[in-house]
Parts: sequence; C-alpha cells; structure tokens
Amino acid sequence: MRFIQGETRYDFLGKRAQCAIFSAILIAVAIGSLLIHGGPNYGIDFKGGSLVQIKFDKPVLLNEVRAAIGELSIGEFSVQEFGAPEEVIINVERSENNAEGLNAGQLVEKALAAKYGKGFTVERVEMVGPKVGKDLREKALLSIFYALAGILIYITIRFELKFGLAAIAALAHDTVVTLGAFSIFDKELTLPVIAAILTVIGYSLNDTIVVFDRIRENIKMKRGMKTESILNISVNQTLSRTILTSGTTIIVVLSIFFLGGEVIHDFSFALLVGVMVGTYSSIFVASPLLLIWSDRAAAKKGVHGSRK
Repeated sequence: MRFIQGETRYDFLGKRAQCAIFSAILIAVAIGSLLIHGGPNYGIDFKGGSLVQIKFDKPVLLNEVRAAIGELSIGEFSVQEFGAPEEVIINVERSENNAEGLNAGQLVEKALAAKYGKGFTVERVEMVGPKVGKDLREKALLSIFYALAGILIYITIRFELKFGLAAIAALAHDTVVTLGAFSIFDKELTLPVIAAILTVIGYSLNDTIVVFDRIRENIKMKRGMKTESILNISVNQTLSRTILTSGTTIIVVLSIFFLGGEVIHDFSFALLVGVMVGTYSSIFVASPLLLIWSDRAAAKKGVHGSRK
C-alpha cells in the first residue's frame, strides 16, 4: 500500500541549512528550559517521597487542600488537579526535617479527614525512599546511555561508522527535545516516561534504518551519482512508508493522550512528542549529517590520493 502514488522528487537535502537552524533552536530552547528549571522535574520515582491520590465526593478548591496539609509541617509538598476538579494528586518530598516521611500518606489522610470528614477516598498511595529514588535515577540515565551505545555498535556493524554516528546524533536530538518539552510544560519525569523515551528511541531508529537501507542500496546501484542526489532519491522512495507508519502511530498515540486518562497522560505525551520529532529527525537530521560526513570522508580520501 502506498500513500503517495507515483515518484516524488522533493529536495529534502536542499533544505538542510534551514532544518539545521530549526533543530538548533529546538535544542537551545530545550537545554535553556532545563537549565532554568535546574534540570528535569523528577517525580517521586526518582527523588523519593510520597504520592497520594485523593478523590473527593465533589469538586474542591486546591488552596483549601493546601491550607489543610500545610498545617502538618511535613516539608515541601505540592497539590495539583488530576484530570477532574474532584481529584487531586499530593506530592510530599522527602527531607531531613520530615522524620515522618514514610507516614506522609496517613498524615495527609488525617488532615483532610479533619476538614472534609468522610467526603473523600484515598485512591492511591506511593512511597519511595531517597536511596531508592537516587538508584532508580542513575539506572534510568544508564539505560538511555546503554541503548544509544548499543545502537551505535549495531549500526556500525550493519552499515558503517558514519551511518551509526548520524543515527546516534538524530536519536540524541530526539531525546533532548523530548526532555525539553517536559521541562517547558513542567511535567514530571517518571519511570513510565523513561520507558516512553526508550520506546521513542527504538521507533526513531527503525525509521532511520529504513531510510539508511535504501541509501545503501542506491549507493550500489547508482554509482557515479552525487551523494546528495542519492540521499534525496532514497528519502523520497521511503516517504510513503514514513507517512503511513508515522501517521497511524500518531493517531493511536493521540487516542491514548486524550482518552487514556491522567495515569498515562505523561507517558502518551512523551510518545507524541517523540514520534513527531523522530519522524522529522530521520529525514532532516540523520540524512543531512550522513551527507556531511560522507562529503568529508570523500574530501579526505581525495587529499590522501593526490599526495601519493
């Protein structure tokens, strides 16, 4: 099945300068937001503490809930709406001054009971110690690093080193932009979000490899043709497949994002951003970088050949 009938001749590589500027802006904004916020907004999974999900019988004012919990003197905490006016999430951070951190869920329930009586239900309580949170944070970062390193080795063996470097650069681009989106919208970085980022890395890699496979085939069949022309032809030949795959994936992710509920909202948000950025990078980041490194390799080869 082809989404686009006939042969397309879009000059994707001709737009590489504009795309480089666009990608540089995306990365600069992402890194800038992370620096301004002092790094990612780690969730309870990574920084330790307690999470309490409360469902009230009727909508409540968040300021009233904050005031009730503020009387506990349990350290830093946040209260936010969770999908509906009658549902709230309460995050209580671990601190040295909070000796009762492990009982934060019970303390919150007691404080709310004093104000609202039995007009609420505790839906969920999660508690993570600071050492466990730190360990999970380190392992999450290592999982992303190992994934990128493994991909570099795999693509270098299957193709060439320049293909691997181009793919890794595109995947790093996708990861930074996705993390930047979370920072800009002040969303928490949790274990499900890390799982989504790893999923995005795999998805984007698959898209890039399809293009690289076609490039490798065309390099063999179209000897003597300029590298830029070969890359353009290859991207155009895989364009229909890219649109179909990315389009159907985005439809599914949008359904999860809008209909999946608040529990997986951040997970689907990471997938949504990652799939869109990954589709863009496989065409406008990986291929132009491959062209740059191919041209440099050819130039070096020409210089060394002229010296003999």
